[in-house]
Amino acid sequence: MKKLILNIAIAAVAFPALLSAGPTQPPPIEEQVRVALVKIPFLSVFDNISYRVDSGVVTLSGQAVQPIIKSYAEQNVKRLTGVTAVNNEIEVLPLSRFDDDIRLRTFFAVRNTSSLYRYFLGVNPSIRIVVKNGRVTLDGIVNNAADRQMAFMAANRIPFVFSVTNNLRTEK
Repeated sequence: MKKLILNIAIAAVAFPALLSAGPTQPPPIEEQVRVALVKIPFLSVFDNISYRVDSGVVTLSGQAVQPIIKSYAEQNVKRLTGVTAVNNEIEVLPLSRFDDDIRLRTFFAVRNTSSLYRYFLGVNPSIRIVVKNGRVTLDGIVNNAADRQMAFMAANRIPFVFSVTNNLRTEK
């Protein structure tokens, strides 16, 4: 009985406060876009999508392995509140078994190097591996310069890779 009275007292105090708070503000457009892009099905470590928001106009850029990723990105962002237009500049990478092989070998080489596996845990990996015509680009965020260098060296060990560009950034 005491618990019931306590719960009623708490509800009586909290309920008017909730009503007077008014409607909550939606998150900023940038946060909405980030969440919409993370929720794209089939998005993988081999896709690198970025965005820029300017007065309600969202510009999508980067690279995707499958054309459906480009389409999903535009559809997900277009329906957000506050978005007036979407410029979809995502590049769809050419189909290539050669590049697919390099993608997988680079992924396993980087992931299996020292403690770099932690950057590939979860739904949204910190390191992105983009391969186009035998050229590898590493993009994303790592904790320190040593991890950045280890990832670069691991990608450079892959046979038949023409070049490796290290765009990894370190956390502040």
